[in-house]
Amino acid sequence: MKRLLSIATLYPNAHQPRFGTFVARQMEALAARGDWDVQLVNPVGVPPLAPGRYAPLADAAVSGMEHGVHVHRPRFTLIPAVGGPFNPAMIVRAVLPLAKRLHAMQPFDVVDAQFFYPDGPAAARIAAELGVPLSIKARGADISLWGHKSYANRKMVAAARQAAGLLAVSEALAGDKAAIGLPRDKITIHYTGLDHALFRPLGRERSRKRMAEEFGIGADGRLIATVGALIPRKGQHFVIEALEQLPGAQLVLVGKGEDEAALRQLARDKGLENRVHFLGLLDHTRLPVVLSAADAMVLPSASEGLANAWVEALACGTPLVITNAGGAKELVTSATAGRIVERNANAIAAGVQEVLSAGYAPEDVAAGAAHFSWDNNAAALADYYTTLTA
Repeated sequence: MKRLLSIATLYPNAHQPRFGTFVARQMEALAARGDWDVQLVNPVGVPPLAPGRYAPLADAAVSGMEHGVHVHRPRFTLIPAVGGPFNPAMIVRAVLPLAKRLHAMQPFDVVDAQFFYPDGPAAARIAAELGVPLSIKARGADISLWGHKSYANRKMVAAARQAAGLLAVSEALAGDKAAIGLPRDKITIHYTGLDHALFRPLGRERSRKRMAEEFGIGADGRLIATVGALIPRKGQHFVIEALEQLPGAQLVLVGKGEDEAALRQLARDKGLENRVHFLGLLDHTRLPVVLSAADAMVLPSASEGLANAWVEALACGTPLVITNAGGAKELVTSATAGRIVERNANAIAAGVQEVLSAGYAPEDVAAGAAHFSWDNNAAALADYYTTLTA
């Protein structure tokens, strides 16, 4: 059995159970294969005194076996707001002694990072110290945000040069990586996975009734869902503005984030507060009900890799109305998958109206996500890691 040491600041914990779940599912699927022993290091950033909102996060820095994955959670010193340039070094300081101990017990075959910054430069230093091949995966915001900060870009480029291989979640993201100076010839495309037993069409009428029971949202009229963090990059304000052109339709927003207060105020200002519903963070087991109940899933992102929410919506039989961000064109390859529109309220409203008028059968929509699975994802990942050790 080969051994993987994976560094992932994006990973769920007891305090943030929805944080980076897609990374957890990937690593769990890889471990379940039986040919790779997965040691996952989830560095938890905590200020020196862990004040206020950081205290529960500090308490969640607990290690153990989680769904077949050995998860280690060392704390590293985080300086809120201004710590970006220092985070890779702080992670190395916290993780390297642990990595050396684990490597001495049984050597690793590959060290990888599941996010390009700060994970990538930290993993590069650790891989060099252990003398093993390095892999770094990019998922979207790590390139669109960190890749354009000069201090981060320098570290990312150096780490990429050291790496034996790089991963990207879409062809579009691979192009974005090359555009900021990362070597395109090292990049392999590695699409996300999907749990088809969970994300599948549950029946729109039945799901609307469950929405009425669980969230008090009326079962009549059209329902639009938007799934994503409530942050400017996701563009939920465009969807609220588009709702003015969709009479009788209701909008559910799944997610939390810094934009929530402004989005609530926008809904009030537009007189839409009774048609806009904030559901907060939902457990993955409840999300298929929301997606199956919706007539369209709308997400006008400014940038993406290949959003898991896109794939999950399709799998539930819900067509997309999304912007041409990241791997959108790699997913919306037929009319039944939805529409790619401009990032403004008028275009979004028109796209939604087209999808609603078309009335695609959920089973036909779900076919667009049939090739995504965690088994396929893990198999491709295992093959890729093996090439790095050859």
